[in-house]
Order: sequence, then C-alpha cells, then structure tokens
Amino acid sequence: MFDVAARRDRPGQYHFAWLSGPNPDYGFSSGASDGREMTSADIEACIRNFLAQVDPKTGYIE
Repeated sequence: MFDVAARRDRPGQYHFAWLSGPNPDYGFSSGASDGREMTSADIEACIRNFLAQVDPKTGYIE
C-alpha cells in the first residue's frame, strides 16, 4: 500500500510513501519534467517499477 501525494511546490512531481513496506518512512519520488499530472496508469507503473527493484530480503533497493 502506498500513499501518493502530489508536491504543491513542484507541478508534476509526486512522493510515494510505502505504507505496507518493512521499513518505516521508505518510499520514492517521481514525476514528469514537463509538469504534467500522472494518470492512474502512470502511478501504477511507477510503483511496479519501484517494487521490482526492491530486495525482498532487506526491503530496500540494493
């Protein structure tokens, strides 16, 4: 489970907090350089890409 929050100070940028992950306060940020809003499909793709990089033993990107 992720909490996805748009950054008000940077249009098109989002912070993804990994609420169900094994490490508190772990997540990532992503966005479009042109400031466009992400679609639900964009958000899902970002989360899938992040999770594909996470080491299941540590819960961190190695």
